[in-house]
Amino acid sequence: MSAATSIDGLPPLRDVIERHGLQAKKALGQNFLLDLNLTGKVARAAGDLSGVTVIEVGPGPGGLTRALLMHGAKRVIAIERDERCLAALAEVSNHYPGRLEVVWGDALKTDFAGLAAGQPVKIVANLPYNIGTELLVRWLTVETWPPFYQSLTLMFQREVAERIVARPASSAFGRLGVLAGWRTDARIAFDVPAQAFTPPPKVTSSVIHLEPRREPLSADVKVLGRVTEAAFGQRRKMLRQSLKSMGGEKLLETVGIDPTRRAETLSVEEFVALARAV
Repeated sequence: MSAATSIDGLPPLRDVIERHGLQAKKALGQNFLLDLNLTGKVARAAGDLSGVTVIEVGPGPGGLTRALLMHGAKRVIAIERDERCLAALAEVSNHYPGRLEVVWGDALKTDFAGLAAGQPVKIVANLPYNIGTELLVRWLTVETWPPFYQSLTLMFQREVAERIVARPASSAFGRLGVLAGWRTDARIAFDVPAQAFTPPPKVTSSVIHLEPRREPLSADVKVLGRVTEAAFGQRRKMLRQSLKSMGGEKLLETVGIDPTRRAETLSVEEFVALARAV
């Protein structure tokens, strides 16, 4: 392998960043992962990619994009807001003709189900830190279930990843844990040290893998969202107080929950029962 190429036959990512002037922007929540062995590990964590369309958010200079294509993704749709990255991504597209579509735009304004167009889809992304949680909540709370995607393989700060996979009675258990636990099987696949990124963030990151449950307990997604928001919005208070606006003590007694309990002690099933009672 010459110094001018990487394991996929494209230039090393450091060279790409230098050539296109792609220093990471804090305002866009960018931290680039340059080690193609690590991006390959992320791609493998998503399982078999042959025959599926992979949607990626925030590809940046294309490190993970390249790994997804190299590991057999039939097609990758990469959503990138930073116009500076488009030329670098065009080079990847030329290297893998017909397999990479780059969409220039804001992921928060993107119709992901529309992009999927009924095709088998997996979402794999090193999400920009500033929009990661919001995107995950949107994907967990889509109206139609099973959802348009087969799985989510996403990178978050370790602390956020722990909240996503948290179980009741743990300090990390909150709204994210309820939503993820209700509709998916979520696990942390592996950690990624800060020094693997450019620039290095101040924290360790984790890759999480979420697979949708075919038949989660029935509840109105918007009502469950409101119940969890109210309960964890005042997590140190007893539920009779934090859920006062939704019926408080009376609501809790309806479903047989002790009004003096606190939000983090409730199971996902109990939150679903509350949402149904509301």
